Amino acid sequence: MTTNFLSELKDRGLVYQMTDEEALEELLNEESVKLYIGFDPTADSLHIGHLLPVLTLKRFQEQGHVPVALVGGGTGMIGDPSFKDAERSLNSTEIVESWANSLKNQLSRFIDFDDKTNPAILANNADWLTSMTLIDFLRDVGKNFTINYMMSKESVKRRIETGISYTEFAYQLLQAYDFLKLYETEGVKLQLGGSDQWGNITSGIELLRREKEVQGYGLTMPLIKKADGTKFGKTEGNAVWLDADKTSPYEFYQFWLNTDDRDAVQFLKYFTFLSLDEIAEIEKEFNEAPHERAAQKALAKEVTTLVHGEKSYEQAVKISKALFSGDIKELTAEEIKQGFKDVPSYEVSANDDLNLVELLVNSGIESSKRQAREDVQNGAIYINGDRIQDLDYVLSDKDKIENSFIVVRRGKKKYFLLTF
Repeated sequence: MTTNFLSELKDRGLVYQMTDEEALEELLNEESVKLYIGFDPTADSLHIGHLLPVLTLKRFQEQGHVPVALVGGGTGMIGDPSFKDAERSLNSTEIVESWANSLKNQLSRFIDFDDKTNPAILANNADWLTSMTLIDFLRDVGKNFTINYMMSKESVKRRIETGISYTEFAYQLLQAYDFLKLYETEGVKLQLGGSDQWGNITSGIELLRREKEVQGYGLTMPLIKKADGTKFGKTEGNAVWLDADKTSPYEFYQFWLNTDDRDAVQFLKYFTFLSLDEIAEIEKEFNEAPHERAAQKALAKEVTTLVHGEKSYEQAVKISKALFSGDIKELTAEEIKQGFKDVPSYEVSANDDLNLVELLVNSGIESSKRQAREDVQNGAIYINGDRIQDLDYVLSDKDKIENSFIVVRRGKKKYFLLTF
């Protein structure tokens, strides 16, 4: 447990707001503190928007504190209105329960639930919220808050004009009750969250004070925006997931490798466990030769390894090099699936003529036989990275990668996938 831990969090840009900084710093220096972050199951996987809070839990655990990962099996049935423009659609109990179980498995990849000295704790607020009656909720929780207090929260004020249901209006009380229950059952004194959670966190601190006469603490992290103003965590409109089946390790690696120069060094501070001195060295190298992209390469390596493991990182690098060099034959079928996930594909049937010119037309790669012949003769067609200029070339088993794929390239960058 280091005495400058809170200072390092601030130096990394991980602190946006906190309650009573002096008292919190003293508490973190003097004892192993139990702290929690809630994760509502709104999908069957976490995405990189969750990565900052998850890794912050990991940082606290490495300092000897006890992270509590709270899966919102109960609050996930409602949906947090914080800084949302519209009410979330409600999902069934079965779906939310299934998603909650998926999140439990993912969280265990980052925080250690079996550590011998300060094992992390997994909790699910469905355990206390789903059995609570409305009368109990109004009497034990609602009585502690005035309407004026609840409406003063920024997350609520933003929605008053457009409309907010009572269901979402009451969400902050459910989250406040989580803090109270985790204090009662686990001794939790600190809640972390994104800056959009400040109102919910302070409601929990207020409930602890009123019900237990205990001082709770809150700390929020910044909500990340990219330098170009676009939302962090999206690529071409799609979320970047932590589940390898939803976002492949290669796509994940490429996301970080393509980080804007203006964001790369700060993201190293946010998302990696490199020391600040190591990051300063990378920043110096990056500033001296930005075209070498040292910061992006370090970022992509560290985060991909952290989330998917070293083997997946090495595989992502291998795919990237193969695509850059055009040496496709070095890739396995699994690597082909990752690297060419979004390129046009054509399933070759038993009836297809395997003459190259015929197949280029049948697959839609070429618009006509005349164009196909012209491109082949001009050297614009590549099979698995090899240029083919023979008009009579017939594709055979030797061209298939693991008997599954043939990669066709037309020109410099247009790829197509033939599947068998």
